[in-house]
Amino acid sequence: MPEIGPAQIAVVVFVAAYTLVIGDMVHRTIVALFAGFLIVALGVIDQHTALSHVDFNVIFLLIGMMVIASVIGRSGFFLWLAALTVRATRGDPYRLLVALSIVTAVLSAVLDNVTAVVLLAPIAFSVAERRGIPPLPLLISIVLASNIGGTATLIGDPPNIIIGSAFDKDFVAFLLHTGPAALVSLVLYLGLARWLFRRELRAPALSVAEARALGAFDRSTLDRRLAGRSLAVLGVTLLGFLLARPLGLEAATVALLGASVVLLITRVDVHKVLGDVEWPTLLFFVGLFVLVGGLVETGVIARMAEATLGLTGGDPRATAFVVLWLSALLSAVVDNIPYTATMVPLIQELARHGVNIEPSIWALALGADFGGNATLVGASANVVVASMSEARGQPISFGQFFKYGLPVALMTMLVASLELFIRYVVL
Repeated sequence: MPEIGPAQIAVVVFVAAYTLVIGDMVHRTIVALFAGFLIVALGVIDQHTALSHVDFNVIFLLIGMMVIASVIGRSGFFLWLAALTVRATRGDPYRLLVALSIVTAVLSAVLDNVTAVVLLAPIAFSVAERRGIPPLPLLISIVLASNIGGTATLIGDPPNIIIGSAFDKDFVAFLLHTGPAALVSLVLYLGLARWLFRRELRAPALSVAEARALGAFDRSTLDRRLAGRSLAVLGVTLLGFLLARPLGLEAATVALLGASVVLLITRVDVHKVLGDVEWPTLLFFVGLFVLVGGLVETGVIARMAEATLGLTGGDPRATAFVVLWLSALLSAVVDNIPYTATMVPLIQELARHGVNIEPSIWALALGADFGGNATLVGASANVVVASMSEARGQPISFGQFFKYGLPVALMTMLVASLELFIRYVVL
């Protein structure tokens, strides 16, 4: 009987953890933490090595942006923005879907897509109920738009944060390399949505008075002072991301500084704000980084890199397209966060073999982000909205989401393929 070594243990634990996450048998945070530190307890890697694989730049960047988003949300700004959107669309279901999608995409790019859907999903429920239309089209559209919009920036989607930290890519780099594909994809999606949701969005037209009533907003609930200060801090923080590289700062430093400033100048209840931080998601990251670290330290990732080289012959362009479509396929099956965390060390290993990994870096970002739209478990934003919808008695099944998500994922992947072809083959 062959001896079971550290590499075999790491792979078995990794596959078992993925199976539990996909099957939604146990909360993914519990799975990641248990699996990550199980390999430490079993001696696959020691604790010091395990913690060295935790990317605290990712953890602290997310904490900073979640704090800023919480303070903005407490000002009532997002509710005011939703009411304005409803009035502007005059209650037309398709125009309402387009407006909510655009707002979601923008918020996903400047905050992050999980935060964006948490803020906007309740608004979609309320609007759908008042308007007398099913909430499903609005909810799914919010999810799809969040993943598309989040693709555009360093902070928009957790996979981008992981990639940016691992490969030293800043806010500007993401805007230039993933921003164009995200913008084109959003425009195409808004056109495709009219056909995708053609049956669900049938509703009689509203009068101007009815539309105004639907979009009514109690201005007393908007704290103008808090909104103004928190939005100003957000603006300065975004500027900080643009200037981080010249100033020699990490994105996490900028985000935490912005979070500290917004807490300092607004004097909101710190305990309530910190209660809004998605601690389960952050702990999920910690366990995941440790788990993937076990694969790196035992040489599993290195062997996967060698297999990839054998498939593509080391050609950077061929490697990039393999990474792009493999990322889309696997991100549709599993959450794109653990997938990205697994692929990063593989691409780093390719670099050690002399491969130009620049095309593959952006292929990974585009494939993981866009591929996450295909299924209900493909991205964190998808799972979050599904949970919120189920809690309100409107469950979204895997099949329902797949019906709309797959065409959008394929459409955006074609855009991504064209982007890579033009950038690295034509130019």
